[in-house]
Amino acid sequence: MMRLGRLLLLVAVLASAVAAPSGALAARSAEPAAPATPAATTSTAQPIDKCDVPQGEELPLHCFKPDAEFELRDWVPIHVGGLNLSINKAVAYIMLASVLTMLLGVFLMRIKVGRTPGKRQALGETIYEVAQVQVAEQGLPAKAIGTWFPYVATVMLFIWVVNMIGFIPLPLSDQKFHIGGLAIPTFSIYAATAQLSVPLVLALITFIVTHVEGIRWNGPRKYFASWIPDAPPAALILIVPIEILSQFMRLISLSVRLYANMLAGHMLILVMIGLVFIIHSSPWKYLGLPGALIFYLFEVVIVVTIQAYIFAALSAIYIGSAVEPEH
Repeated sequence: MMRLGRLLLLVAVLASAVAAPSGALAARSAEPAAPATPAATTSTAQPIDKCDVPQGEELPLHCFKPDAEFELRDWVPIHVGGLNLSINKAVAYIMLASVLTMLLGVFLMRIKVGRTPGKRQALGETIYEVAQVQVAEQGLPAKAIGTWFPYVATVMLFIWVVNMIGFIPLPLSDQKFHIGGLAIPTFSIYAATAQLSVPLVLALITFIVTHVEGIRWNGPRKYFASWIPDAPPAALILIVPIEILSQFMRLISLSVRLYANMLAGHMLILVMIGLVFIIHSSPWKYLGLPGALIFYLFEVVIVVTIQAYIFAALSAIYIGSAVEPEH
């Protein structure tokens, strides 16, 4: 468990560091516009569109911006030289997921084993068995399981927690409402893995580990030679660049798959809810909330777990294929 904790902290810190800089761009884009000069406030000025409409009227389409939920603004500015390490919404979710993952691991694994397993022990053993049998043993060779099982198990549990809390309404939002002069953040759903920098860092860790282990177990010459398939010399001119490119495509496939699925799920839910406010004609106005509920349940029950499993399983396969190359 201590090894799992250390690996998880490494993953969380790296993901947080890379997620933070994108918040600077969002913060600059969110800066308030300069006040209008007196010359601009003439009778010829165009009226400003407003999104505050009377109750019962349709919301203008230009006011409906579900993608605004994924804009990042600096909450706690931290700048070290030219590096922006500011805390924003994505970093807050990563920190929360890190703490919850470690607490979940302690709760499920640090138990006294009895002859008759209780629900807590049974759940912990089920998760451990899935991580070992369905993930580690399917991709890692026997000689590497002891070293890299903690990593793939931690990644699977961590991504599952990050994805799951992304569908739980939490008061971690840039928008606020006021009660008695106190500004309180509104409840919203947001997935840190829907920010490309987070799954990209997780994929980058797997990418680096894969090639480091391949060189460590086989030596650089034998490992890189395994990238060259058995083919006629004339065909190698075309095949070798494709094979090298495929190694880097693993980095893209790991990160974009997780990012796109989580972003699409949240966008679908927000769009379906938005139909309630922008469409007031029957029967379409009655489809928004049921549609959002269907997408929500699909994401929570199926997508959250599948994406965590796929990321961990592919990580195990990539590391295993580097430790024992086919060629």
